[in-house]
Amino acid sequence: MRRIRIGYAFALTAGLAGPLALVACSSDGSTGVQAPAQTTATPTSRPDASPSKTPATTPPTKTPSTPAKQPETGPEPGYDRTAFKRSTAVTNKWYPVRPGTRLNYRGQTIEDGQTFGHTLTVIVTDLVKVIDGVPNVVVWERDFKEGVLEEAELAFVAQADNGDVWRFGEYPEVYEEGQVVEAPAWIHGVKGAQAGISMKAQPPTDGSSYAQGWGPAVDWSDRAKVFKANQKTCVKAGCFQGVLITDEWSAAEPGAHQLKYYAAGVGNVRVGYYGNDPTKETLELVSVQRLNKAGLAQARAEAFKLEKRAYGYSKDVYGRTAPIK
Repeated sequence: MRRIRIGYAFALTAGLAGPLALVACSSDGSTGVQAPAQTTATPTSRPDASPSKTPATTPPTKTPSTPAKQPETGPEPGYDRTAFKRSTAVTNKWYPVRPGTRLNYRGQTIEDGQTFGHTLTVIVTDLVKVIDGVPNVVVWERDFKEGVLEEAELAFVAQADNGDVWRFGEYPEVYEEGQVVEAPAWIHGVKGAQAGISMKAQPPTDGSSYAQGWGPAVDWSDRAKVFKANQKTCVKAGCFQGVLITDEWSAAEPGAHQLKYYAAGVGNVRVGYYGNDPTKETLELVSVQRLNKAGLAQARAEAFKLEKRAYGYSKDVYGRTAPIK
């Protein structure tokens, strides 16, 4: 699970101006981030009062056994490459993707006891990458720590006919002192990787989770489930009602959880955390921009540059894909 996992959900318009809040407001006016309630059952046993036998005519009482809960791991079932007839029209209520949109986020992380500011820019290009026969929208993302570029990434998303938004892979580059030190790419169909669901059309409220992708070669095993629904939150870009909050985690970071806040028709407006999250990352949507022709052309050019490097740094994974167009 990457520390920066802002989900590629893209606002169509910015809301009303609001306070720069790093703590969400719930619908009942309370504040703070609350972990899911958990109940722990303590098994009890009582020794027999005597060694007497049960009469043969009376069958012993049997206690119904409860099936053990299966671990939440592995790829998302149900992928069907034929179920993406209009895959680049991503209109999911909670996860709309519109080419030419730039989203600007601001937040902070904690590393070795120190707090660092970081910003994230996400641009939806008008480029398409075909993976396993499915056209994907190409998203270009950059993450900055105290103004210095720490990571750049290409991500690929497509919408299925039922409205679910699938993630088909990522190519991230991690930098130190301006040099690439890591490029843990995963692409559907390569080295056991499989596409996962970034957001369902009807997010389940029964506590069940779904895989957001499966990249075993690079320990990419992110999962998500609904944490709370019908909430309220205010960020720099505006205040939003009816917010859906998802809980995301990864087997690679046990105990660490990210909370993502989604506004209907807008997308991801906030990122929080709970549990054993070492970086305690927070992000909030600051502004949304529509790129002009020149801005979109520049984003397109930068995406091509990043892909060119991808073919060099990730020959065994990205090198097995068709070029973006």
